[in-house]
Amino acid sequence: MRVVVLLTMMLAWVSMSQAVAPPQRHPYVKHWKKSTIGKGAVAGVVGKAGVRTLSKGGGASGFGKNVGAGMATHAVETTVEHAIAAPLHEDLHYHRSTKSGVGPRLEHALVSTVVTHNTKTGKRTPAAGRISGHAAAGAVSQVALAGGSGAATAGIGLGAVAGANVAREFWPRHPPRDRQIPK
Repeated sequence: MRVVVLLTMMLAWVSMSQAVAPPQRHPYVKHWKKSTIGKGAVAGVVGKAGVRTLSKGGGASGFGKNVGAGMATHAVETTVEHAIAAPLHEDLHYHRSTKSGVGPRLEHALVSTVVTHNTKTGKRTPAAGRISGHAAAGAVSQVALAGGSGAATAGIGLGAVAGANVAREFWPRHPPRDRQIPK
């Protein structure tokens, strides 16, 4: 039954994305595709499914089910995130802090999880798209996939975004490519 629901959701998602495409593409469409079915997104889903399979067991069939459920919730999350963020002109990218010191940079990384900037005005605004996307993914995991608590799934997702923001903030910056390193 879950497989039928999952396949139906995926087919509906593909057909809706084909039918609703406006004549002129919104700039978020390319970002949505990459964040939904790009190499990094698929690798993340497969990695999480592997960890879940190793911790809960289930063998190859369990791994396949975990990949399917992970792709379904990930697709819902990114689709809702982009659908909400686009009309609100929310910036979906993480921007490093210009401040110095661990405390201010850590605060910036954590606040950037739930606060973003409007691409038109530049003003700070709640990240409604990101929050809604994780809430929708939690609802799908709870209702359609019977994967557990939806609120916990949404909270874990936002926590993962916060952790990724901290990693992005403190990851060493690369030197400019055109600068020669002295020998």
